[in-house]
Amino acid sequence: MPGILDLSARYIDEGAPLDTLPWVNRTTGELSEVADGIAVVEAFSHVVSFATDDGLVLFDTSLDAFAPKVISSLRGWSKAPVHTMAYTHGHIDHIGGAQAFLDEARDTGTMRPRVVGHAHVPARFDRYELTNGYNAIINERQFRASTPRQGKVASGMAATRFGPQHWVRPDTIFDERMSLSVGGERFDLRHDKGETDDHLWAWVPRHKAIVAGDFVIWVFPNAGNPQKVQRYPLEWARALRSMMALEPELLLPAHGLPVAGAKRIATLLGDMAFALEHLTAETLKMMNAGARLDDILHTVRVPQSLLDKPYMRPSYDEPEFVVRNVWRLYGGWDDGNPARLKPAPDAALAQEIASLAGGAAKLAQRAQDLSAANEMRLACHLAEMAVQAEPGNKTAHAIRRDVYMARREQELSLMAKGIYGAAARDSEAAAD
Repeated sequence: MPGILDLSARYIDEGAPLDTLPWVNRTTGELSEVADGIAVVEAFSHVVSFATDDGLVLFDTSLDAFAPKVISSLRGWSKAPVHTMAYTHGHIDHIGGAQAFLDEARDTGTMRPRVVGHAHVPARFDRYELTNGYNAIINERQFRASTPRQGKVASGMAATRFGPQHWVRPDTIFDERMSLSVGGERFDLRHDKGETDDHLWAWVPRHKAIVAGDFVIWVFPNAGNPQKVQRYPLEWARALRSMMALEPELLLPAHGLPVAGAKRIATLLGDMAFALEHLTAETLKMMNAGARLDDILHTVRVPQSLLDKPYMRPSYDEPEFVVRNVWRLYGGWDDGNPARLKPAPDAALAQEIASLAGGAAKLAQRAQDLSAANEMRLACHLAEMAVQAEPGNKTAHAIRRDVYMARREQELSLMAKGIYGAAARDSEAAAD
């Protein structure tokens, strides 16, 4: 198999379709040395390691389930103790493995690694505890396998805890910038908002390397996730522009492939920045002209030529969701439709529409017809109303299941697939 730097070069230089080369977001736990003294362990998320005279400096620790494999791979590369672990941000796939590294230090009698993070990371952990059940539910919905017959558990029933049993909190925090010197290596940490409000990225001047965290994930930027808290698209773009200004020669993201070469990196960062700037500018333009959210959602687009690039595919998040986040950030939650300011209950509205249509069965049948005609947005509305009007109608649930599974198959983003698949599973249970 080609090396990971060779793979990224082919994707960027040749625009090779994703299905012609090995997948870019791999979770094998394998280690690749991408420069002298720099290693990347591909996991969920990756762990980036720098060898210094005082020990290893790690960026992120991956999920707790991946930590044993990550540690094993690292130890095949270096026996040096871990001196510092820096969290690029507080998402569990970046911090979950931290305890395993602390345990390793304890078991080997070496010094406890320093843990570095932005000042907002502890508040994130506190919020996760306050909303642990909710986060377990939405992550089960987002990442669960898609077919409804894989289980009869309703999508709203969280089976496990969200996150590690113990949150390893940073013992060294900073607000905007911090420079670390470890074993002769300098790491300039910088805070910018993007996917989160607690995100850092690092400039390593001796290597002209950027550790990007989730500012780069080799899919369309995760700036619109419909089930998560606020994202910051314009600030994200500014961070990418700041990275470009340093003219890095090595880019080390937390997901996807590392990239070598200043021109190649500038192309990737520039495309991502432009897409986020474009979505923000066009959304604000329409907001400032008095448009409703509905109008903006069905007007603002990213050029297809950008979405066709192998590192810009909307296979996780998608531009339409980013538009919603721009609206939420700058305009609040009111979408401009006065009827939805203080709406009737969904079930009451559905019952009224069903009555006008001649019953829930009519709505369900129309949803089925619209789905067959590939009018999926309308089909989903009517299928949803049918089961809200008559929650015990098994036929309506069977149609709703089929409509949402058909919708799911047409979607590219994991987020849309997850939500539609969860709806199909719910109706699968209700239809039996």
